[in-house]
Amino acid sequence: MADRTIIHDDIKLYTTAEKFYMVPNINPSEVLVIDRSTGEASVKSYDSVKIPIPESAYKPVCGFLGSIKLISGLYLVIVKYRILVGRLNGHDIYELAGADIIPYARSTTHLNSKQIEDNNTYERLVRYALETPGLYFSYGHDMTHTLQRLHSVSPDFHKMSLATRADPRFLWNGHLLKDFSHEQFQNFTLPLIQGFVSINNVTVNGHQLTWALVSRRSVQRAGTRFFMRGVDTQGDVANFVETEQIIERGGEKSSFVQTRGSIPLYWTQYPNLKYKPAMELAHEDHVAAYTKHLMDQQQRYGNQVLVNLIDQCGKEEALERGYRAAVAAAALPGVRYEPFDFHAECRSMRYHRLNVLIDRISHEQTEFGYFLSRGGTVLLRQSGVFRTNCIDCLDRTNVVQSLLARLQLNAALQLLAISSAGDVHPHLDSLFNNVWADHADMISTQYSGTGALKTDYTRTGKRTYRGVIQDGINSLTRYYKNNFSDGFRQDSIDLFLGKYVVADGEDSTARCPLRQAKDWKYIAFPSVLLVAMSMFCASATLPQKYTSEVLMYLMFWGAAVGATLTFIMKHGTEFVDWPRLEAGGLAVARAQPSL
Repeated sequence: MADRTIIHDDIKLYTTAEKFYMVPNINPSEVLVIDRSTGEASVKSYDSVKIPIPESAYKPVCGFLGSIKLISGLYLVIVKYRILVGRLNGHDIYELAGADIIPYARSTTHLNSKQIEDNNTYERLVRYALETPGLYFSYGHDMTHTLQRLHSVSPDFHKMSLATRADPRFLWNGHLLKDFSHEQFQNFTLPLIQGFVSINNVTVNGHQLTWALVSRRSVQRAGTRFFMRGVDTQGDVANFVETEQIIERGGEKSSFVQTRGSIPLYWTQYPNLKYKPAMELAHEDHVAAYTKHLMDQQQRYGNQVLVNLIDQCGKEEALERGYRAAVAAAALPGVRYEPFDFHAECRSMRYHRLNVLIDRISHEQTEFGYFLSRGGTVLLRQSGVFRTNCIDCLDRTNVVQSLLARLQLNAALQLLAISSAGDVHPHLDSLFNNVWADHADMISTQYSGTGALKTDYTRTGKRTYRGVIQDGINSLTRYYKNNFSDGFRQDSIDLFLGKYVVADGEDSTARCPLRQAKDWKYIAFPSVLLVAMSMFCASATLPQKYTSEVLMYLMFWGAAVGATLTFIMKHGTEFVDWPRLEAGGLAVARAQPSL
């Protein structure tokens, strides 16, 4: 069923001292008017509004994303630039290529110097969130729902605004649009998702079709790799992603849905400068949290196969045993646990061993099926999903999801009489592999800060030594970002999603959480380490010959480097870039002693 609500795609933004006016560029019949002093907004007929500045004095914008409150007041959030990704379900899909935030306040004279400084930091946080790659929107297609969900609702659902009927799990600018939920704003409020979208027009055996991959990241328990793990009391898990593979040919539409998400137990893995921080299971009711999560998943998606790819020995063993125990204790009908020790099975590049896993779950893939409609008539429905996870739900997860998606693609092409069993399609194969690798990189960048690992296998079907080297580079980059820059990134997510809301009078009547003094060790010991390393290198390279005095210098500065590094690693959590807004309970974790 086609969506009926169309959002204005090109808008003229007029800014006066008193108000913002947003006028559709094509056939204007209504105007969104926002009072800069009171924040009141209303939609008025075009003929009733007189804009007190020249008609040419406007800023072209591509959409209205809502507003957000910072220290100086409200800010308008608008789309400046967009990139066309492709056409899906009869509508153009765009990637956000540039956004802007515009203050309602005309100046900052009402703020003191501390407030101005902190307001500038909040601005940087919002801009950082808007600059994150993988933000998508459409003026006519509901990006937050799968094709099957869109065919399972009443006709009245499609008369609602795209923002109102959006799945709140995937509405990335839901907090920004909270004051614009009234029906009068429906043609202006533009829903935004974060994830990955690739839309491709391909020819297979003379048949023209569209093959697309759409992933939606959940706003619940959203965050960065080490600061968001596991489940919360609401049953929401970190890094939850719904991935839909879509095939369109004329009036025929097919989709196949998979999910991924952090292991649904209470567990943490906070950064502490170690390459792999210890994973800790909390002393909580894991079975209750697991049950709440899985019951919600079953209600939304049907039966579940829980594909767990983590190691079954070593540091990850406790998590695997805890997950297995929770599944057994809950004993939910329609849920099956399928552990597969990815690293052990595929060690030494034996990636053909993944066929063992695929064989184990192939009968359920046939049983679950996929969605298929023809001319608006539903012929098939998907009755269950594979919920795949590893530790990060990134690299190993993406490899397995791509294999399951490939099997469904082959089955759908055969059912639609586009292809026969055993047919080879080099162009489609190459496209499929590269899109799934790009998908892995995007989801990984959004969660961990770098591209995915093991994408050489996804792209080429085999593991390469060049890919191993690239994985090493990505791993080192992840290490740096997860320890020294993810606090800022977590704050940007929490502020943008409304997990933290700026309080009235911050740095005036209330203390701004951005102003957290660093312990003296945070500056002192890295400085000592830098000096010691510099002196050690100078002592090792500058002398023309090595005397006992030079050796004494080398020993002294080497000992200084070793002692300083030992102290820093022992107190690692004190040198990590922690979130300052402390949403999601991180204040408690931060107060814990170093491990």
